[in-house]
Amino acid sequence: MGLKTPLYDSHLVHGAKIVDFGGWEMPLHYGSQIEEHHAVRRDAGMFDVSHMCVIDLSGERVREFLQVLLANDVARLKVAGKALYSCMLLPGGGVIDDLIVYLTSPTSFRMVVNAGTREKDLAWIRRQAKDYAVSVRERRDLAMIAIQGPNARQKTASLLAPAERESALGLPPFCGAAVDSWFIARTGYTGEDGFEVMLPVEDAARTWSALHAAGVRPAGLGARDTLRLEAGMNLYGNDMDEDHHPLESGLGWTVAFEPGSRDFIGRAALEAARRTAGREFVGLLLEERGVLRSHQKVCVPGATGDSSAGEVTSGTFSPTLNRSIALARIPRTEAAIVQVEIRGKLYPASIVQPPFVRHGKALIKI
Repeated sequence: MGLKTPLYDSHLVHGAKIVDFGGWEMPLHYGSQIEEHHAVRRDAGMFDVSHMCVIDLSGERVREFLQVLLANDVARLKVAGKALYSCMLLPGGGVIDDLIVYLTSPTSFRMVVNAGTREKDLAWIRRQAKDYAVSVRERRDLAMIAIQGPNARQKTASLLAPAERESALGLPPFCGAAVDSWFIARTGYTGEDGFEVMLPVEDAARTWSALHAAGVRPAGLGARDTLRLEAGMNLYGNDMDEDHHPLESGLGWTVAFEPGSRDFIGRAALEAARRTAGREFVGLLLEERGVLRSHQKVCVPGATGDSSAGEVTSGTFSPTLNRSIALARIPRTEAAIVQVEIRGKLYPASIVQPPFVRHGKALIKI
């Protein structure tokens, strides 16, 4: 029997197909993954992300600690509620996890890490925190619901009292704030506007029902994956992991090399990686019928030797584009077309710059 979120019974009420997801019993879809995908792009959908791990960090040296722990620089967070996306690295540069961290007070931060890496993340953070006298508190008392889509914020705010509604709707992108017993963040994993709401476990089912009554459609893991891939967003374990550093995972923008005096974990390895050609992380658009999937071989024209082939890290059929798309790690090339091996046959695919879709609009030519 797998782990269950506080919304497990709510998923059953809505007819969810439940699957194992890293040890959690989670909804794959509620009847139609495609319809759930389109609901988020066109209106509003909600996802149970209560399996994610929320961690509160506090202490007089917590900022100093995070400047060492994370590849991005929390010195950029100057206003309470402001959020930062970053990777947490091994000394060799491999990605332990990707995460979002929020400044909540001068001496406290809130961090949200992935469900599948919960235990190793907590162990790593606690080990590093000892030298800084930082308190590490896992918030198992909180559930988390992501409400995404062009109408998501308005429909979520309709559940709040007028004063709280105004506060929530006034949140800038990539910021969060405490609104009564909720922590509402204007963040997401779909390429659409919306909120991620952390709330007491005992409020989760009632809030889910209220959102459904407000016209927000439940959506499962299937739609979450097609949405995030259209938005060009990485998935831990596919597009990045402990064997690959951010610079070869399309995440160079999340590494703050300045100031040069900030000696974060993994910095020396990334500095060395910057001086080599390495591999590049690209988007692919399949030019013929077929479906791109992770681990498929990518043949790059002109590349030779043992490293001549790349690999699809994430692939899917895009409901918005009606084409197959992928993220891939390949040898650096000037070519515009590569070939992907699908069931023993080579298919042409164009190299494109992710994201593929944002705010319901195609960002590439199809």
